[in-house]
Amino acid sequence: MKLKHFAAFVGLACLAVASLAVSCYTGPIVVPDGLTPAELIQRGQEASDKNRYSHSLQYYAAVIERFPFDIDSTLAAEYEIAFIHYKQKNYELSKTELNDLIDRYNVTDEELLPAQFKILSGIVLAKIEEIENSRKKRN
Repeated sequence: MKLKHFAAFVGLACLAVASLAVSCYTGPIVVPDGLTPAELIQRGQEASDKNRYSHSLQYYAAVIERFPFDIDSTLAAEYEIAFIHYKQKNYELSKTELNDLIDRYNVTDEELLPAQFKILSGIVLAKIEEIENSRKKRN
């Protein structure tokens, strides 16, 4: 009788582990055609809010790939990608992306670009620097 209970427990444990593995899978998704940049960004934000960063990154990449001449949406997507890397504590990649984003503002028509992404990038860069300085002090 005890062996039967143990076998049932092992079966349930295996099922739980398998379902957890499937629910954590964040592989490629199909990003539907025909979505506007705003819809793609919204879906990216919704995925990010659910900590589905892989999905979120794919939506933002679709904005950049599909709408390269929509500078406002492209800057938004680039910022969101860098911010996801920041949230994932991938500070080096995030710093590179944020600095690249800020560099895009070094144009004669800078005032035509949405200022919020440059400002937000500077804020996140300052936070990363603060984190890195804090780590150095502890070591």
